[in-house]
Amino acid sequence: MCALLVTPARQDQDQELQVRALSAAEYQTFLSRTPAASFLQYPSWGRVKDLWRSEMVGWHCPGGEIEGAGLILYRQFPGTRKYFAYLPEGPVADWSDPRVDRWLNPLMRHLRAAGAFAVRIGPSPAYRRWDAATAKAATGTGRQISDVLATEVDPVGAALADRLRTRGWKRCGGEDDGDAQPRHVFRVPLAGRSLDELWSGLNQEWRRNVRKADKAGVETVLGTCADLPEFYRLLRITEERDGFRLGRSLAYYEQQYRVLNEEQPGRMRLYLAIHRGEILAAHTMISTGSRVWYQTGASADHRREVRPSNALQWRMMRDAHALGADEYDMRGVPSTLDPDERSFGLLRWKLGTGGQVVETLGEWETPMDGVANTALHKAFQAYLARR
Repeated sequence: MCALLVTPARQDQDQELQVRALSAAEYQTFLSRTPAASFLQYPSWGRVKDLWRSEMVGWHCPGGEIEGAGLILYRQFPGTRKYFAYLPEGPVADWSDPRVDRWLNPLMRHLRAAGAFAVRIGPSPAYRRWDAATAKAATGTGRQISDVLATEVDPVGAALADRLRTRGWKRCGGEDDGDAQPRHVFRVPLAGRSLDELWSGLNQEWRRNVRKADKAGVETVLGTCADLPEFYRLLRITEERDGFRLGRSLAYYEQQYRVLNEEQPGRMRLYLAIHRGEILAAHTMISTGSRVWYQTGASADHRREVRPSNALQWRMMRDAHALGADEYDMRGVPSTLDPDERSFGLLRWKLGTGGQVVETLGEWETPMDGVANTALHKAFQAYLARR
């Protein structure tokens, strides 16, 4: 999910890359040239995840040019001086390069020197895609998205998965829905489409619900940090209603909102749907470069007939289009296509926007060389499973 960086061919491309720490200015300059990089690879994310130590690194050619970069989060294993290293939706590298060792080997050397016992990465290429019509037509008892012939298979992602497997990397979550980051996401293409085309891409139910919200007088407005407590109250209601628990505190969202907007004003937005003076729904959106994400949504249990969430999403899609985003990423969806599964409702709702189910390459993990590191990695996995 992080950016694919394609650089011009140079004589030194066959030479060894070196990984070293970057200053914030160097890192930001590199990101300014890679507009598809994930927000999870921006410096601000290291400040959001303040229970982890963060480091910004770059892959350097012999001449000093920066070929790639990554935000590394380090989590100390209790009672040791060893660290689990994590690059969420990163690093930002040229994953189309068949010489993957040119990227991985210097990273592993750097992490080993930093005291890491294992590392997890999140390469950017997609793996498979299913358009909304294909996914909807394939729904049925016991069906999974993996049972359906994909509309498109990304050759870069497929090749990279094979290269990682042959080098001993393991895909986190097996063949399920992923681990820390969602394996399956839903994306609405925006590049080259007019607002009229986006509107016609919504299914009939979505267009009807957006019109219903407008007729009922639902207003969609931008909130501020002062509205985050109301967002959080609605989020707890949503978690209870839909049977999930994100495990985040109000303080976490307040810190995320502050830190991301300190890095760039408007990077994280809070959208509110108001009806008769009451906030009925609140959704957050994050934007960087050419990408926009719908991050978290919350809504009340009452007055759902006025469709505040549909109104908010249509407003957010229009704003993402105005920002020049290439796509509107609605983040995670379940892999089930079984209408009787409780989680299918989220996928059904997002399918109505006419976008695509995207199976990302997912997250991959490997321990450092050595029996001790392998044992510590297994202990760390067991530790996380108990939390």
